[in-house]
Amino acid sequence: MIRLSTTDPAAPAAPRSGAADTAAPPPGRDRVVGSTEVLCVLLVLVGVLHRQVGSLVSDPRLQTWLTVFVSVLVQAMPFLVFGVVLSAVIAVFVPRSFWARALPRHPALAVPVAGAAGVVLPGCECGSVPIAGSLIRRGVTPAAALAFLLAAPAINPIVLTATAVAFPRHPEMVVARGGASLVVALAMGWLWLRLGRSEWIRLPHRAHLDTMPRAAAFWAACRQDVVHAGGFLVLGAMAAATINVVVPQQALHDLAARPVLSVLALAALAVLLSICSEADAFVAASLSQFSLTARLAFLVVGPMVDLKLVSMQAGMFGRAFALRFAPATFLLAVLVAAVVGTVLW
Repeated sequence: MIRLSTTDPAAPAAPRSGAADTAAPPPGRDRVVGSTEVLCVLLVLVGVLHRQVGSLVSDPRLQTWLTVFVSVLVQAMPFLVFGVVLSAVIAVFVPRSFWARALPRHPALAVPVAGAAGVVLPGCECGSVPIAGSLIRRGVTPAAALAFLLAAPAINPIVLTATAVAFPRHPEMVVARGGASLVVALAMGWLWLRLGRSEWIRLPHRAHLDTMPRAAAFWAACRQDVVHAGGFLVLGAMAAATINVVVPQQALHDLAARPVLSVLALAALAVLLSICSEADAFVAASLSQFSLTARLAFLVVGPMVDLKLVSMQAGMFGRAFALRFAPATFLLAVLVAAVVGTVLW
């Protein structure tokens, strides 16, 4: 019989605690089912059922689903790895005293400093989630860490350069996107100072890292963040792919002619598509039937609230946090984008 086990096979047996323990299984009977065994089983099943799998993949809707699913993962994974590694560096090698010197002591002043730090740290929303979690662990006020979480994916040089390339006839889109995104990030940080509660954030437990050598603690932190953030990234990519297949494209064209509904439609579309912030500007530019204000809402909302990001936030900070933080961010991002767009265009 094969069963899951989390104990070390080489560890000594635990002392007997009662009569129920007298019938201990003989040595060698326990087996640990790991990722290698699961992968082997999947490969065998694919080999045996290759005809059935081939017939399923030939379906156009499933091909679209697989294309979107894989593209979301391929876009997000490098930045997730970057964020996980940087998060582990912050958690293991950066002393807590550094953040006390780098950030203002007053939380309200720390928020804009942390938000502006996103300019010098290229990355996307997938990498900013584990980094924000590591900042909170190192003593940074959650309001400042959350401001960085929202600002970094939208105002860093890579994203702004991509926006300028995607909108060559509208250079003001770069300023509008950067300014609106920074306003939302700072406003959400200050809003957390006012209304947020510490019990809403449930970070994965990491007390054991303090007693480990630095190299071992670094790799342990990487593995833990990959499990928490990577697993929810896969779930978010699956949800985004499903939405892409289910939602009829004709509905978007019908909404483009209605100014208010078009802003809400593209904001919701940004949530559903879950495109990485380095690539979303080109998607927004292709939606030429929509107004510039609606496309600005798409660019402001996407890096802050999308399916994969909400899933990762739930895995990193807890469901109670994600259920409150994501809707509030969405509403504020839509409002700020609509105001900025109305003023410019």
